[in-house]
Amino acid sequence: MTKRLLSMLDMTASSPPADARTRLARAAVDAFAARGFHGTTTRDISTAAGMSPAALYVHHRSKEGLLFELAHAGHLRVLELVRASVARSDDPVTQLGDLVEDFVRDHAVAHTGARVINYELAALSEEHRAEILAVRHEIDLVLRGVVERGVASGVFSTPDPHMTSLAILSLGIDVARWYRDEGRWTPDEVAAHYRLLALRMLGA
Repeated sequence: MTKRLLSMLDMTASSPPADARTRLARAAVDAFAARGFHGTTTRDISTAAGMSPAALYVHHRSKEGLLFELAHAGHLRVLELVRASVARSDDPVTQLGDLVEDFVRDHAVAHTGARVINYELAALSEEHRAEILAVRHEIDLVLRGVVERGVASGVFSTPDPHMTSLAILSLGIDVARWYRDEGRWTPDEVAAHYRLLALRMLGA
């Protein structure tokens, strides 16, 4: 189930025919992005998926449960992405640049889904929100580890590696809020620019 959810957050209508769970997830992402979690009904989601209102409960316990599955799968995918970015090099400067570029590109390409799973977390139950925050903490630790290694080796300069790491992640996440496919810049252009910004923040 999780593997199937990992890449569905920004699928388009031109994608191959999907199973019921995937259709519901796509419809939920679009509805949550357009109306917000609280402004979306289960009927909105099931109708957009071409299914009956009762069909959602065959696959998900609730609308909140569907949002949690999307958020959990999306955050796990990003955690895998940043770990892979860092694993490609032993140099902190390259690690940081690759991580930021990959992170930002992903949030631009999948901006609709990323916007939902980052900005609708308040709608989750306390237990589900805690699970998502735990994954977000792991993402932060990956970046913070790179920053701390860079500071220790003298290639980075910052009085507070933790705060700097949070600032860099916040900048990347916010790309999902403002990026639009019809806008001025491509995902690659935004990613390359943010790479430069992040390195300059650390004096590299």
